[in-house]
Amino acid sequence: MAVSNLWRGFSGAPAQVDLTSDGLRHAVLEDFEQTGLAWIWSSDAEGILNYLSPAAADALGIPLHALLGHPLTGLFETDPDDPDNRSGRPLGFQIKARNRISDVTVRCALPEARTGKPVWLLLSGQPKIDSTGRFHGYRGWAKDISVEYQRKIEDSRLAEFDSLTGLYNRHRMNRRLDGLLAAYRAAKRTCALMMLDLDRFKQVNDTMGHPAGDNLLQQVAERLRNIIGDRGEIGRLGGDEFQVIIPDVDDRGKLGDLAEKVIQIISQPYPIDDKRAIIGTSVGIAIAPYDGLETEELIRASDLALYAAKNGGRGQFRFYSADLKDEEEERQLLLDDLRQALESDQLELHYQPVVRVADNRVVGMEALMRWEHEERGWVSPGLFIPVAEDSSLIAPLGDWALHRACQDAAQWPATVRVAVNVSARQFTAAGFVDVVADALQASGLAPDRLELELTESVFMGDSDATDATFHALKQLGVRLALDDFGTGYSSLSYLRSAPFDKLKVDKSFVDTCTQKDQNSAKIITAIIGLSKALGMETTVEGVEAFDQLEVVKARGGELVQGWIFAKAMPQAMVLQNIHDGAFLIEPSGPDKHRPDRRSMFRRVGVIHGDHRYDAVIRDLSKTGAFIEGLVGVPLNTVFVLDLGNGQLVVSQVMRSEGAQLGVEFETPLVSDGAGGLCTRHRVSPYALAAAGMPLSSLQQGQSQLGHAPGPGSAPQFLQVQVGSGG
Repeated sequence: MAVSNLWRGFSGAPAQVDLTSDGLRHAVLEDFEQTGLAWIWSSDAEGILNYLSPAAADALGIPLHALLGHPLTGLFETDPDDPDNRSGRPLGFQIKARNRISDVTVRCALPEARTGKPVWLLLSGQPKIDSTGRFHGYRGWAKDISVEYQRKIEDSRLAEFDSLTGLYNRHRMNRRLDGLLAAYRAAKRTCALMMLDLDRFKQVNDTMGHPAGDNLLQQVAERLRNIIGDRGEIGRLGGDEFQVIIPDVDDRGKLGDLAEKVIQIISQPYPIDDKRAIIGTSVGIAIAPYDGLETEELIRASDLALYAAKNGGRGQFRFYSADLKDEEEERQLLLDDLRQALESDQLELHYQPVVRVADNRVVGMEALMRWEHEERGWVSPGLFIPVAEDSSLIAPLGDWALHRACQDAAQWPATVRVAVNVSARQFTAAGFVDVVADALQASGLAPDRLELELTESVFMGDSDATDATFHALKQLGVRLALDDFGTGYSSLSYLRSAPFDKLKVDKSFVDTCTQKDQNSAKIITAIIGLSKALGMETTVEGVEAFDQLEVVKARGGELVQGWIFAKAMPQAMVLQNIHDGAFLIEPSGPDKHRPDRRSMFRRVGVIHGDHRYDAVIRDLSKTGAFIEGLVGVPLNTVFVLDLGNGQLVVSQVMRSEGAQLGVEFETPLVSDGAGGLCTRHRVSPYALAAAGMPLSSLQQGQSQLGHAPGPGSAPQFLQVQVGSGG
């Protein structure tokens, strides 16, 4: 097309300007095109590019003939993330609708354009329609904005990415979650949200400095990228808080496995300069639409689950449930009560025997803190110890335990040692060695009868100060034990550099040591062998059944601690046992360990046909349950257990005696992260909405299925009332 004709078409009417010649007009337009201020383009009625300023082709790095004759939509594409695209419509839509195109940002879609460097254009155009209403195509202009737009992209990236780790920041994660949840509501899809908080990160900052803390956060981010991969999106919300969005996953078995992997990998040591930092993490998980339909709901649910994980002992994950309270407020109330309990001498130490299996003689006792609250009852140490560790209360609490344990042990036979747990924060506190010395002197206990149980977290921070504390303690003559060996980092360098007298095999290995598909028995063997090779003792914790005891003895275990010998007992009972004669304990317990069996009294629904019955669960395991409340149920009957909160389990009756039923689950339950069990999947609120119920997140304890509407068959079973003592 001649430039003069193009100009007439561009102006929308025959030119009225009195120019001396078409040649001058042509020259003026060519000069304008060569300035690079803007280029001219046109298309025919089919959207085929039929004119483009030669300078534009030069800027794109593509021959002009390779551009002309091609559809405009195949040459240029709209940036979907461009906030300046005022219409919000892609270029193809606007051309097809014959709309006016006004300052739309497009990118050259041809791969040969400036190899490796995108070209961004600001495109405008007017539809050319004659007096009869016939559409002839577009006449337009364009401008190269690559430099400015690339700068805008970078500015946008900085606004949405964390500058330290390169992960998304809070703003980007919230925006992404908003978009996903809105789209997924329409598509009836699910989305999981994980909230992470690093444990003991503040201690790294305090002991190793902020540059070390920054380095640590960068390493954490890299580990999260490797774990999550393309399964989700990761953000750092600030400080030591991270968030992971995982689309289209509602399987709590898979999510729990992923959370455990995150906890395990994040808890491995971090090399920083010539030192090693050790931290952990806690994880809270919420799932849309079950735990929330809106962004704020889901974030709050995952926050509450995270608080529950931290309060449960750290290094754990929790799924959200609607009965979680405001954990931050609850935590502060617990701390206030604990401080009052310490001041008013309401705390106790109970002692669990360590038994030599060769002759069943007690050779030691582990001091375990107990607290009976006047309103709460017995409060778990797994609940109040982490609260104390996060406050200044851990130091006086630890001092009290050391003094009380030494005083009590001084009344035992000289052959029996006492073991006291020492937190990392207590161990690294100034004056800790003096506290130990004072406790020994005040009680008159021989130093070699005191055993301090430490975890690998004591190696975090200043290694010189740690070594000096070890040396000072050994100068006092006390014994040192490495607790929970095999569950954390278990670096052999700890055993080489620290003067331990004992390794303690964690209960988790004992729990599964009789299972054929586990390597726990081999790990117990390896730890015992390593300990003997280094001239150390080994205590195996958590032995509860005779089959476990036989495995431990066969693998070379000599010292055992667990319920098969005795639970922790108060000092008065210890003294009574000593008074009654030789301190010997015969093992007593079940023949076989039954993992994950939980005694309870919990009302559930039993759905059979179009009837729903009320019953009570007495025992629950991953693969089955013991139920009371229905009479006349034949063997092999299949029904659905409604555990509440949308949890339905297909079950088959394997035992039926009176009102008592033993059932086996079609699909095993999974861990809920809190020591309990839950179903992998739940009834979707979308399915409930399709059945006529309001679309809302599921409520805890809510029975989602009831009697079928309309007439139905007669109930086949007799329902009987069951009480908590029945």
